Amino acid sequence: QEQLVESGGGLVQAGGSLRLSCAASGRTFNRDALGWFRQAPGKEREFVAAISRSGGLTDYEESVKGRFAVSRDNAKNTVYLQMNSLKPEDTAVYYCAARYSIPNWRTFVRTEEYDSWGRGTQVTVSS
Repeated sequence: QEQLVESGGGLVQAGGSLRLSCAASGRTFNRDALGWFRQAPGKEREFVAAISRSGGLTDYEESVKGRFAVSRDNAKNTVYLQMNSLKPEDTAVYYCAARYSIPNWRTFVRTEEYDSWGRGTQVTVSS
């Protein structure tokens, strides 16, 4: 399992940008598929973005397509979520997640597909 720590959250105005980072301290980062999820108060945790082990494939929830971009830097054991054109409905605690993945060509979008989770970072978008 990876140990994951998110950072970069904060308060921004609608239309602004944030870049979230998730640093991993496990030994299998280069072999892990990674995902970002978010949870708003009173709601279930939902998928936001995912990136394959190789970084060659990404997947996004429909509402964030064209606005968010997930990337990874294996040299730093870090995955990023660049968030642009933020909307108030993006307000949530954002979590990163990792799972060991033998295939390097697929992503994972379900919470139960991941076995390592960070504690989350708060993103608040004001109108």
